[in-house]
Amino acid sequence: MSEPLSLLTVHAHPDDEASKGASTVAKYKAEGVRTTLVCCTGGEAGDILNPAMDTPEVRARIDDVRRDELALAARIIGYDRVALLGYRDSGMPDTPANEDPRCFARADLDEAVARLVEVIRAERPQVIVTYADDQEGYPHPDHLRVHDISLPAFEQAGDPDAHPDLGEPWQPLKLYYVVWSRARMLATHAKFTELGLESPFTEHWFERPSQDHRITTQVPTDGFQDVRLEALLAHATQVDPASPFWFGLPREVSREIHPFDDYILARSLVDLPPHDAEHPETDLFEGLRP
Repeated sequence: MSEPLSLLTVHAHPDDEASKGASTVAKYKAEGVRTTLVCCTGGEAGDILNPAMDTPEVRARIDDVRRDELALAARIIGYDRVALLGYRDSGMPDTPANEDPRCFARADLDEAVARLVEVIRAERPQVIVTYADDQEGYPHPDHLRVHDISLPAFEQAGDPDAHPDLGEPWQPLKLYYVVWSRARMLATHAKFTELGLESPFTEHWFERPSQDHRITTQVPTDGFQDVRLEALLAHATQVDPASPFWFGLPREVSREIHPFDDYILARSLVDLPPHDAEHPETDLFEGLRP
């Protein structure tokens, strides 16, 4: 390939880029890959989960605060560009935020796809990472919408007849879904129990449908696991530094539990050998490197 390697990830809210695949992005950035984050909403409807940040001053300017947190987290991870699609957080169904006509869930689908196509054509990624088709475990309207716009944008970005005013066509070659694997949760839960600590992974977590049988790709994250934790801490309104879910284990212990980020290869325009959970890919750019 003559084009420089480029990776684009699509996320719903500020902090999603930290919790899902941050170590992968940091790894590729260190290898010289260009990295772009598309954040579809401003996260305005998110609760303040850190008691130290739950003040009238912060609540009064939560839009700006969350934008600043996103900028800091993106620098920690190593994103070259953060592209904001400009929609408002949709909140959950039957909430005032979900009724706001400016919210992502109520946006015109074709318009939202076009906004993403414009970023794809500008950044020219070979690989796009987005959210899965099956989100039964956490069906947030904005997460569902991320999936809804990503697949048509993947196709339309390379179509010269689609959105001819939005830049030169560019066809991405691989599309992945980022996954929080059941295996990761089980291993983390087991480590809490082994150390005599109360696990934050209650039975509720294991009632969620598992996607592990669909995993095709595990990117090793050795040396980059702490990036996720530091990026999460940058979202000071959303992440309590005392949270056992994120920080209940010593870092030197958590690094060894599941030193991979998990993905499902959803679309590929390059020939690849078969991969599955037993024989996973280890590189999102497999088949694309010179």
